[in-house]
Amino acid sequence: MRKKQQPDLCSGPFLKKIIRYTVPIILTGMLQQLFNAVDLMVVGQYRGNNAVSAVGATTALVTLMTCLFVGLSTGAGVCVAQGIGARNRERMHRAVHTAIPVGIIGGALLTVVGIVLAPVLLRFMGTPENVVGLSSVYLRIYFAGGIPMLMFHFGAAILRGAGDTKSPLLYLSFAGVLNVLLNLFFVVVLKRSADGVAWATTISQTVACILVLRKLSRREDGCRLELKKLKISGSMLCKIVWIGLPAGIQTMLLSISNVLIQSSVNTFGETVLSGNSAAIDLETFVYVAVIAFQQTSMTFVGQNVGAGKYKNVGKVVWLNIACTTVVGIVLGGLFVLFAEQLLPLYLKEGGAAIQHGINRMQIICLFYFLCGVVDVLSGGLRGMGASTLPMAVCVLGICGLRILWIFTVFQKVHTPSWLYLSYPISWLLTAATLLVCFTVLLKKTQKTNSSIGARLLIFRKQ
Repeated sequence: MRKKQQPDLCSGPFLKKIIRYTVPIILTGMLQQLFNAVDLMVVGQYRGNNAVSAVGATTALVTLMTCLFVGLSTGAGVCVAQGIGARNRERMHRAVHTAIPVGIIGGALLTVVGIVLAPVLLRFMGTPENVVGLSSVYLRIYFAGGIPMLMFHFGAAILRGAGDTKSPLLYLSFAGVLNVLLNLFFVVVLKRSADGVAWATTISQTVACILVLRKLSRREDGCRLELKKLKISGSMLCKIVWIGLPAGIQTMLLSISNVLIQSSVNTFGETVLSGNSAAIDLETFVYVAVIAFQQTSMTFVGQNVGAGKYKNVGKVVWLNIACTTVVGIVLGGLFVLFAEQLLPLYLKEGGAAIQHGINRMQIICLFYFLCGVVDVLSGGLRGMGASTLPMAVCVLGICGLRILWIFTVFQKVHTPSWLYLSYPISWLLTAATLLVCFTVLLKKTQKTNSSIGARLLIFRKQ
């Protein structure tokens, strides 16, 4: 008997299934973050705070340049999930064989833009001149691996849409160990700096990409990848874009606000920049844990919508909200509690830079659960096929408010602390707005489908 590849996400009890599905995503995200964390730790210990600033200065820019295509990968995952819920093998096949070529094209674009415009974009952000050179080298090598990086994202999204969250975890575990070894080899043995850790990250991501594609090529269901059948389906591309593009645009616009915040941080000098960079890297471990429930919400809702089980949608989303809140509060509290011990892993020279990092974490890290609530509600709406609504709310509520904050409040109280306050305030207002939108849309959808079901039942009796 063949092993069942598609777990049942359309029947309860849901809490156990949500936890079982999400834990591998959390661990996968943390391993991805470990790529950058090890980069910073190694260069910080062996090359000093200047190298930490050089790598850290690229974070917001990397996110900005990749988020549009990573958003499209979520659209592919939802299309796969809905195809599974509807038991439509042909729809699954078209989603897979459209998504992978899109990843290849997107990766090629990232490589060209990243290599050509790296120093220009860094200077536009106000990056200190003494780190622009190292940061440019890091970015160019990083984006040289643009194609395997995006192909991994698309492949992992397909697997998760099919209910398989363990495979990406296993592959990134292997790639993560490889990344650590390569970092030590390039920096300690070959005496390289930011360029060495960039090569380590690019090589590791390429290995993870190969493993994911290999997994897809060995599946026995509609998600099986056959290289000879790669072809962009116009109708499927439209569906992927309809669901994923708003998510990508949302993340891109949010990244613009983060780039503006990063630019504002840069004005305080290298000491604040290095402390901020180290704190961001630690916070990201909390971030990837809370946003993991967005993928869970999106996949569970997508499969239940595909199966026509709209009554389960509300249950799934509320359970994910509860889970992301607990995880965010616990992890955020732990990272703040041990910030004084963790930051020196990045900042060998310590001193004022560590205090600036602690200051940021105390203001932002404890409230990351609100970010998780925002993402769970956004994922639920996208799983229902309403991707434009969460984009509009998040762009106005998070991006708009932060930009407004930078040009008003921050101008009057020009300190890092007041700059950081824009994060929790924007999360809170956006979460409240999305909750209202989700509740209204869910009631409307349930009422509409209940009416359709009743008419079908009457028709069958006749």
